[in-house]
Amino acid sequence: MTPHTSPLLRKRIPTALAILAAGTLSMASASAQTTDAAPDQGTASAESSDSQWAIGLAGGINYQVYRDFDDSVRGLPLITYENQWIHVFGPGMDVKLPSLGPVSFRLRGRYIGEGYESDDSPYLEGMSDRDSSVWVGGVATWRTDIVNLSAEVLADVMDNSKGTRTKLQIDRRFATGAFGFTPRLAAEWVDSKYVDYYYGVAPGEVRTWRTAYEGDSTVNAEAGLRIDWRPAPKHAVFLDMGATRMGSTITDSPLVDEDTQYGFGVGYFYRF
Repeated sequence: MTPHTSPLLRKRIPTALAILAAGTLSMASASAQTTDAAPDQGTASAESSDSQWAIGLAGGINYQVYRDFDDSVRGLPLITYENQWIHVFGPGMDVKLPSLGPVSFRLRGRYIGEGYESDDSPYLEGMSDRDSSVWVGGVATWRTDIVNLSAEVLADVMDNSKGTRTKLQIDRRFATGAFGFTPRLAAEWVDSKYVDYYYGVAPGEVRTWRTAYEGDSTVNAEAGLRIDWRPAPKHAVFLDMGATRMGSTITDSPLVDEDTQYGFGVGYFYRF
């Protein structure tokens, strides 16, 4: 965000985008996979040279693990676009690379809404704001007849946290009539810089009720389910639910009083 962006927008835009994150409602999964008609979650679409557009609306809520955090329902319009080379999904974009058999490769950039402002919770009073970032890296996806396996590595290119994150995910879409059900399990490793930025307490932020804390790397575990419904050609509705069990170095933070973060989102897309 630029220095002239209003505090209200700085607060609401990242929160609304985070609603769709696949561990806390993944933006990539919720928008990209819901607009794919094929039950293999996009294989046919990725191999097509035809461009495809979709527009829609999405909203929902993330229940953060921060103490006394002001969780609110948010919503925003979304747009997706895909052709032979790129895939744009809301606040993210993939550049498609040559595949190796059943394994596909992509360069990925994503704006991930995280962090907080000091007025999001009385307990955060006196803390410096923690900002959302653009994360860039790559992802490899192995599609089998049974499940899809993916590995994603991203780095914070805005140097807010200066961190890196690696995510391993397993999922599969089951189709029945106009409905699709996609359960997922994932584990995400986040490094010490990430944990320290979003959950640490610097010496200058210490108060009588808040001790200093320096974060370390950890692994978060996620389970989720996305339901998509296609009531008519070109129309799609999705519902996404997820829960993330935070790693020990996050739950040990004095800023945190919960060990599990929940998310719920719903949206609609029209595909041209």
